[in-house]
Amino acid sequence: MPVLQTPRLLLLPLSRAVIARRLEADAFTLTLPGPDGPLDVTFGPEWPGDPLPVFPGMLAALVGNESEVAGSFIAVQRATGEAVGMLGTKGPPSPEGGQEVGYGFNPAVWGQGLATEAVGALVAYLHTQPDVHAVTAETAVDNPASARVLTKLGFRQVGTGPSEEDGPLILWAHAAT
Repeated sequence: MPVLQTPRLLLLPLSRAVIARRLEADAFTLTLPGPDGPLDVTFGPEWPGDPLPVFPGMLAALVGNESEVAGSFIAVQRATGEAVGMLGTKGPPSPEGGQEVGYGFNPAVWGQGLATEAVGALVAYLHTQPDVHAVTAETAVDNPASARVLTKLGFRQVGTGPSEEDGPLILWAHAAT
């Protein structure tokens, strides 16, 4: 998987080593492959937030020589080397070419535009994939900040839906240009 780059972030592939280490420790530093060579990345206890409970399953799903979770990225601030979020795809594209994405960032960086920057890079990358015709997302009705990220990136609301975990949802789509 590629390393995606934005002005303030590196989006590094989520690896087996990162997941295993996070399951062992709340805070740690790991040396990961960066675009210009090895990069020391600091992970604080708030990272990755909501996805942490699914990490054991992600780790178990990596078979054989697989070392990265397909479509999942760690958002790392270039200036500090700190992991500030996680984003990626939720499974393979649908038969119709819809690719769902999800994202979450540490509360300390909310309101700085980092989610918009990172999700924008992910969407641009996904639209280069031949089997992706639209990128989709869901946001909780009571999470207007997440909806603003998608709106800024040109997503449009295409429906609503229920979620036992998050309550009412807004469904979004971003068509290839």
